[in-house]
Amino acid sequence: MDELTPHEREILLKLARRALELGVRGQPLPPLAPEVLTDTLRAPGASFVTLTKGGQLRGCIGTLMAYRPLVEDVRQHAIAAALDDYRFPPVSEVELPEIQIEISRLTPPRPLDYQTPEQLLAQLRPGVDGVVLRSGLRRATFLPQVWEKLSRPEDFLSQLCLKMGAPPDLWRREPLQVEIYQVEEFHE
Repeated sequence: MDELTPHEREILLKLARRALELGVRGQPLPPLAPEVLTDTLRAPGASFVTLTKGGQLRGCIGTLMAYRPLVEDVRQHAIAAALDDYRFPPVSEVELPEIQIEISRLTPPRPLDYQTPEQLLAQLRPGVDGVVLRSGLRRATFLPQVWEKLSRPEDFLSQLCLKMGAPPDLWRREPLQVEIYQVEEFHE
C-alpha cells in the first residue's frame, strides 16, 4: 500500500471534519466533487476514524476490509464515531470545537499462524501491528496506536480478549484466529 500524499491526507481530514459537523447537526452529506478526488481516494479503502477530546478517546469506528471508496469510508466513519460508538453518548454540537480527528488507513489483515501462546507473543510487533482476535462469532481489534497504552504484548492480548467479551486469559488457554494489519495514521 503506497502512502497517501500530504494533499490526500489534508482532503480526507477536511472531509472527515465536515462529515462530523454535518452528522452531529443531523444534516445530510453533500455529494463529493469527483474532480477533487485522486484515484487513491476513489479506490476501495478500509479506515478507522478516532475522535478524541482533551486527549481522551471520544469515539472510534471503522472497518477491517475495504468495500467502498476510501473517501466515503472515512466520511461515514467520522459520523459513526461521533454518533454510534456504544461506549459513549453521541457527540453534541457544543463539543465539536474540542474534538480532534485521527484517521487510520488499514492494510488488509493477514492471518498469523502460531502453535503456542509464546509463539504468538514472539510474532507480535508492538507499535506496528494492529491485531484482530476471533473466537467463534466473537471478534475484536485494537489499532497499532493502542500499543502506546498497552505496551506489553500480554496486556495487549488480555485487554483485546476482554473487548471481545471473553476472559482475559483466553488467548493463553485456546488457539484463537489471529490476524495482523498495519495502518497509516494521521490527524488534525
